[in-house]
Amino acid sequence: MSEKQYMTIDGIPVEINGEKNILELCQKIGVKMPTFCYHSDLSIYGACRMCMVENKWGGIEAACSTPPRAGMEIKTNTERLRRYRKNILELLLANHCRDCTVCENNQKCKLQELAMRFNIEGVRFPNRAKSTKNDDTSSVCIVRDAGKCILCGDCVRVCNEIQNVGAIDFAHRGSKMVISTAFGKPLAESPCVGCGQCAAVCPTGAIVVKNNIDCVWEALDNPSVRTSVQIAPAVRVAIGKELKCQDGENVMGKIVAALRRMGFDEVYDTTLSADITVMEETAEFIERLENGGKLPLVTSCCPGWIQYAEKKHPEFLENISTCRSPMQMMGSLIKEQNKGAEKKMFHVAIMPCTAKKFEASRPEFMKDGQPDVDAVITTQELILMIKESGLVFDELEPEAVDMPFGAISGAGVIFGVTGGVTEAVLRRVSENKSRAGLLEAANAGQRGMEGIKEFYLPYGERQLHIAVVSGLGNAERVLLRASAGEHFDFIEIMACPGGCVNGGGQPYFSNAKEARSKGLYEVDRMQSIRRSQENPIVNSVYKKIIKDRAHELLHVHYTAKHED
Repeated sequence: MSEKQYMTIDGIPVEINGEKNILELCQKIGVKMPTFCYHSDLSIYGACRMCMVENKWGGIEAACSTPPRAGMEIKTNTERLRRYRKNILELLLANHCRDCTVCENNQKCKLQELAMRFNIEGVRFPNRAKSTKNDDTSSVCIVRDAGKCILCGDCVRVCNEIQNVGAIDFAHRGSKMVISTAFGKPLAESPCVGCGQCAAVCPTGAIVVKNNIDCVWEALDNPSVRTSVQIAPAVRVAIGKELKCQDGENVMGKIVAALRRMGFDEVYDTTLSADITVMEETAEFIERLENGGKLPLVTSCCPGWIQYAEKKHPEFLENISTCRSPMQMMGSLIKEQNKGAEKKMFHVAIMPCTAKKFEASRPEFMKDGQPDVDAVITTQELILMIKESGLVFDELEPEAVDMPFGAISGAGVIFGVTGGVTEAVLRRVSENKSRAGLLEAANAGQRGMEGIKEFYLPYGERQLHIAVVSGLGNAERVLLRASAGEHFDFIEIMACPGGCVNGGGQPYFSNAKEARSKGLYEVDRMQSIRRSQENPIVNSVYKKIIKDRAHELLHVHYTAKHED
């Protein structure tokens, strides 16, 4: 047995147990080091220098990039370090737009938080930043404001390292350095797929979710319009923390109550159309397996992944399921049900995903020039609407969603977490319909937060090779293997690491995806219906609304897009 090794932090001996850097050891003893550019899932950048520590010889080192060594003695909070950090903050503020009261990240901004923590009462240097409010609004998903950028590089690293998109990078040098698209083109003309992970990690308001709240309020206030809304599975476990509930807690009933108080006429659960997706996608998978169709079948729920395939891997478009996403299926069904009604229907989707804003605007989902989903707002925007309404969210009495789209299954709920679509399909095709069959499906290999999960399942006389992927960088790795000839039968791809629970439109917290995925699995366990095919409303919708028009209402075909 090897001898234990220790280093000393602020006079406290701390055991070194495989930590990559001093920052991780500081966290073990409850010291919250100030950082801008550190994220455990990204490479070490070490640019902000806020996490500097002082060693016993008087030198200073960056805690994020310094490995712990036995016998080290450091201090994290000396007069010298406090002066050093205040200088950095003042220099950042001197080059930062300081319109905090009208910033989308007000009270969520890391720069604002650290300025308050270190008691910055004034900035000695002239403010050189010009307010470039809405500097780049070309994207329908996110907005970039260069005047609020502190060059921490978080957005660049997540776009390149995690997502393999490469839409933005550093440009120019020295004092002229900026974060930019290639040749300074608008974001909408870049390889951006709208996943919003850059906005999720941005510590200031330099990249934020595009706000569509005003058009929703306008529809709610219009007496000649009937408003309906659908709520995605992942939203119910992500909204709570900012509204005095626990992150991961299922607050669906309170969300429904809040939406009704705002004035929505009809409130539905996207989980119902997720159940329909299971039915359609499973049928498509079996048809391809048994009739020599194009394999692997790749899931089609994630619009970020769809854009990635269109721009980077058009050779896989024939592999992608023709099923619309659950959001678009629900929008199509609601508009179909409302056809011929006296009032025009304005349909809103509340999604964990920024890319859903782009999906709703696609011409494939227009009928007679009108979209099936009129507006998409993210979980973050819903929180703003609840606060603007003056509703005390944690005191609302829970309410149920409306019929005829009211009954859901647990299989549809878990769509919000990586592996959920795969598990829902396994529940559909499994011949074992007992509780043991559910446990068998749960343990097949699709659960967990790993970026790539693979397993084999028997199907007749063959073994199915299944991959579950989250994060577009991981998707690239699996697609390259498939291109090289490795056989897969079914691939689930979600653009965001961990799936929709970690979507770009969700409130961003460290390790939130674990708590939220746990919350969705708890909702699933509490459902009396846990298989999509057992949902009686699904059968009713097929008979009364879909009828013989499943291809028209529930399916779509995508085409290649040239990457600029």
